[in-house]
This record gives sequence, C-alpha cells and structure tokens, in this order.
Amino acid sequence: MTDGAAVAGPDGALRCPWALSTEDYVSYHDEEWGRPVHGDDALFERISLEAFQSGLSWITILRRRPGFRAAFAGFRIEKVAAFTDDDRARLLADVGIIRNRAKIDATLANARVLADWSEGELDELIWSHAPDPAGRPAPRILADIPAVTPQSTALSKALKKRGLRFVGPTTAYALMQACGLVNDHLEACVSRISPPAR
Repeated sequence: MTDGAAVAGPDGALRCPWALSTEDYVSYHDEEWGRPVHGDDALFERISLEAFQSGLSWITILRRRPGFRAAFAGFRIEKVAAFTDDDRARLLADVGIIRNRAKIDATLANARVLADWSEGELDELIWSHAPDPAGRPAPRILADIPAVTPQSTALSKALKKRGLRFVGPTTAYALMQACGLVNDHLEACVSRISPPAR
C-alpha cells in the first residue's frame, strides 16, 4: 500500500502511483498526461473525453478511446458539428463508446458551438487559464493535488458562458492536468524530473 508518494515501476523509475495501477496507464502517464496539448480539434477531443469520464474511471475511457475516435470522426469539430439525427442514433447504439445520451448530446452541441468559433479560439481560451507554474509547488503525494482550483473554476465559467456543456470545475481541472496547463506529476516522478524530449 502506498501513502500516495511516487512508486517504483518494473523498470525501477519512480512514477505517480496511479500510473502503475494498470498496464494501460503507464504509456499514457509517461507520454501524454501533463504534456501540452494545442489545437482546437485536439482540445475538443480532450473536453469530450473528460466529459464522458465524469462519474467513471479514466481507464474506462482510455481503453475505449479508439472507439470514441472512430465514432466521432476523429473529433474533428466541423465533421461532428455536421452530425445528423441518424448519427446520433448510431452513437447511442455504439458499444465501442459510453452510450450516455446526455454526454453524447453535449458533445454534439459543443461541436456545433465550436464550429462557429475562429480557428485557434478554443486553444487561446483554454490556455489563457493556465496558472503561473512558479506559483505551484510540485506535489509530493497524491493528497497534495486538488480536484478543483480557482483557475479551473474560471475556465469552467468561461466555457459555459460561451455555450459549452459538461464542463464543470472538476472536469475543467482534469482537462488542465491532461493537457499540460498544470504539471501534477509528483515531485519524484520520472515524468517531472526528466520529461521525454519533444
């Protein structure tokens, strides 16, 4: 049992303990989580997947991500915005994704909202809420990591004001963590000490 501190994996490297809870998490932790994500379509995918994750474990979403990408046309905003009632019915019957009516409807509605934005506008809005990293000490244990912050609350309000759905403060913070607006890798984690070259 861990106290929430970094744990040594099979390769001897220390990682955030959640990264070693299942094999699927290791590459996600090492290569994606906390790495900067830019681009409207890429951020739309993350917003959508974080919304689908609400109330579920992230591993459930991660294992179905290929199915989500296939079902939602690679999360290309323009394509999803053009989905019809037939597409909605297809999504509600697709066993490769989470068939939650409210979350599917929110994803389609969000795409329609975002299709009217200028290119780069979503990227700019989200990244404008990144806190100053100098004011954020590295977490030593999992208990040091918040679920909500003033910045995630502000981001949630900004997204909702612009018409997006399923973007509460907790979901917004998970988005900030996943997309690299904040670095919540533990202080001793290999991904904080020596992140992979880009």
